[in-house]
Amino acid sequence: MTGTAFSVWPAQLRTEHPRQQPRSVSVAFTALVVALLCGAGEALTYVTVRLDEPNAAVGSLATGLAIRGTIYLVVLAVACRMLRGARWARIILTFGIGVVGLASLIIEPLAATLSAKAIGDLFENLTVTAALTGTFRTGHVIAVLVAIPAMYAPSARRYFRATIPAHRAAPE
Repeated sequence: MTGTAFSVWPAQLRTEHPRQQPRSVSVAFTALVVALLCGAGEALTYVTVRLDEPNAAVGSLATGLAIRGTIYLVVLAVACRMLRGARWARIILTFGIGVVGLASLIIEPLAATLSAKAIGDLFENLTVTAALTGTFRTGHVIAVLVAIPAMYAPSARRYFRATIPAHRAAPE
């Protein structure tokens, strides 16, 4: 539907691609979606537990959930552009998810691990909620660690190099 009233992207941002995306790019996209789902699961677990507390700050929880939801939707939109071959999207995902996002996921568990006197201390007060949160976070980290290298596999690099912006494409 390029060039119609239903076109979503401005002409200067539209890309034409000579072929389908390679499996590595599809794997990267799928892993990013899994990471987003794990992040949403972790956020919902957090909010559910906090809402169960007396004097829960509903407004604050709703605001936090709205901010996280917005971030996840933006990441999904960028991942969709990456799937279509946009190099800028791959760079943004690499820095945003692969560096900043991954660091934010790892800092808290790493600090807890380093501050524990013994490994058993980490599991001393383990609750179902903590286990569920840990499962979501582990899935999130693994998904990111799959997605980022997949975006840079040799077939993916060729795919991103082959993307030609529509306004620079040779006339047919």
